[in-house]
Amino acid sequence: MRRPFVIPTFGLALALVPAVLFAQAAPAQPPAGQAPAGQTPPAAGQAPAQPAGPKLGFSSPTGVLLVPIKPDQTAAFEEFAKKLKANLARSEDATIKQQAPTIKIYKSAEPFGPNALYVIIVDPVVPNAEYDVFGLLQKTMTPDELRDPATAEMWKKFTAAFASGPSRLSLTPIQ
Repeated sequence: MRRPFVIPTFGLALALVPAVLFAQAAPAQPPAGQAPAGQTPPAAGQAPAQPAGPKLGFSSPTGVLLVPIKPDQTAAFEEFAKKLKANLARSEDATIKQQAPTIKIYKSAEPFGPNALYVIIVDPVVPNAEYDVFGLLQKTMTPDELRDPATAEMWKKFTAAFASGPSRLSLTPIQ
């Protein structure tokens, strides 16, 4: 007998596949110090405009990140996920305290092409909050952890696990 959770979850995963396949890549960022095409750089002595919002945020009440991980690197990603969840839970940052209980990480039983697929569900989304997982982990680390030479090796191991960047889906419930 199938659990009631399995069929809706499989249906959601199946429904999200076309979105991942047709997701648009983010536009390339210009090198540091250069203005985007069609814009003039700020005049000398004038402060540049502040960023409009988070690098990876959601524009809806619920968000999903589909994260393809190299099949031989699932242990490294799961170590990353545990470290991220632990650091989110201990953070003193007010926004991160709001985000921490809303972030759930799942592993798909089905492969995603040649890769393993992890699904990060954010429900509810904290408006204007950053959901870049590497940025979140870095923001939750202490200055001593950030200076530790082992941290550089940790970043290399964690980034090597990703087959590609996550695909973002902003979801709105249907009534």
